[in-house]
Amino acid sequence: MTHSATTEPRRARRAAPGGRGQSGGAGRRRRRERGKRRWGRIVLLVLAVVLLGAGGTGYWLYSSLDGNIEGVDLDKAIGDDRPEKLPTSGQNILVLGSDSRSGDNASLGTGNVSGARSDTALVMHIPEGRTKAVAVSIPRDTLVTRPECTKSDGSTLASAKRVMFNSVYSLAGPACVVKTVEQMSGVRMDHFVEIDFAGFKGLVDAIGGVTVTTDKAIEDESSGLDLEAGTHKLDGTESLAFVRTRHGVGDGSDLGRIGLQQQFMVALLSEIQEQDLLGSPTKAYKIANSLTESLTTDSELDSLSQLATFARSMNGVDPATMETIMLPVAYDKTDPNRVVAAEPQATTLWKAIRTDSAIPESAKKSPATGG
Repeated sequence: MTHSATTEPRRARRAAPGGRGQSGGAGRRRRRERGKRRWGRIVLLVLAVVLLGAGGTGYWLYSSLDGNIEGVDLDKAIGDDRPEKLPTSGQNILVLGSDSRSGDNASLGTGNVSGARSDTALVMHIPEGRTKAVAVSIPRDTLVTRPECTKSDGSTLASAKRVMFNSVYSLAGPACVVKTVEQMSGVRMDHFVEIDFAGFKGLVDAIGGVTVTTDKAIEDESSGLDLEAGTHKLDGTESLAFVRTRHGVGDGSDLGRIGLQQQFMVALLSEIQEQDLLGSPTKAYKIANSLTESLTTDSELDSLSQLATFARSMNGVDPATMETIMLPVAYDKTDPNRVVAAEPQATTLWKAIRTDSAIPESAKKSPATGG
């Protein structure tokens, strides 16, 4: 890619000369411990609202947030044709960003009017021990083999070769996306989480914006993004344009914006860490409501109690140590506007995740980006 954006770590700024931050090994250890403790708040904040600030209306608030979350039974939707679960305590989570233009999303830029596509797809792998994580982005323009799927109306969608990855969602829904990822990777997804554009925008606005730094100016009329080089505090609308921009980054393809999406994800998690959510129940509820009302998960995570239990199991993961990579791809020889999984890199990558082992550097090289 010819453009890159970096987040500006706030903890590092506080540790600068003249600041109040700690220096040396002891300070770094304390900051890492704080980061680990705060990770669970991303989901546990919804419970904090009830416990700290709800008072007599606690049950109503809990029920309201709990009812916001939609769930999909993956085992029922996919059946038994799935890879085996990891033989360890590691976890694999498919994170989808939906570009639906219905409902609250209708005014959020260009895109599909009649349907939705998985505009963003990340396979989050948390190895055994759950102290670190890696996020693998799947480019939306990747040509894949779509397996036979059951649609929401009960009808069958036949298997097809060489279809765009992001078209699977619009044709058969999230369960079919999970099945497609599982069959192309051989990796079983323990969970899936989807958030639509309106929820993303509302979440960013609720936390007061997200800070990013760009080393080059970005101007994209399609997404509406117009940023000079430097540090910017983005609101919800600007953040949405930032993660969707493609014409102002790199070669103008989908590959360029993947780097922005990954960097923004880390910045968003870091911003949430900085919030005193447990000390501000009102703000915590606002954030939780913005998130849950646009959240769809598998049936094992579709309640606050289930989300909280899962979050507690991830308390050891520090988002600052999260590794973000892209599925290695090469431009398709027949259609240069599309990409295909690069081999043997992709096979090596998925095998490492499937066996819960370290990902070799050779498996991260993508011919399409020259990496």
